[in-house]
Amino acid sequence: MKVKDLMITDVITLPKTATYEQAAKLLYSRDMSGVCVVDEVGRLVGVISEKDLFRVLYPSYGSFYLHPEMYIDLEAREKKALEIRNQPIEGYITRVPISVDPEMPILMAGARMLAERVHRLPVVKDGKLIGVLTRSRVFNKILKENFEVQRENK
Repeated sequence: MKVKDLMITDVITLPKTATYEQAAKLLYSRDMSGVCVVDEVGRLVGVISEKDLFRVLYPSYGSFYLHPEMYIDLEAREKKALEIRNQPIEGYITRVPISVDPEMPILMAGARMLAERVHRLPVVKDGKLIGVLTRSRVFNKILKENFEVQRENK
């Protein structure tokens, strides 16, 4: 089975000009952990995840060691989100996202996800984003086909 057989083609994206607040609201409202970021012509320029957004709220090691007094008041740090809400996400995205070709076998793509510690892989063809493959889709497909596992009805 190939990536193209399992990828999600109705991909939700954000433009690289979107704000921190727009990204946070999209991830929260859609219960997503990350989303692809594209330029004006639909080329993949990065990925923004909950982890990327969360990381902005914490200091870098260098910043903390240079100015620890700025980070002692944790309640004040929570208000950091209000300060950054209108900043563009372009500064926070993972810029060199790991992507896959639609012809790649799904087990190879799954291995790549594990090796790179990512939950989703953008699928790119001719420089354009055409889909997303998630770790859960690969895992579920393998379980269903190889172990005859079915979801229980609740």
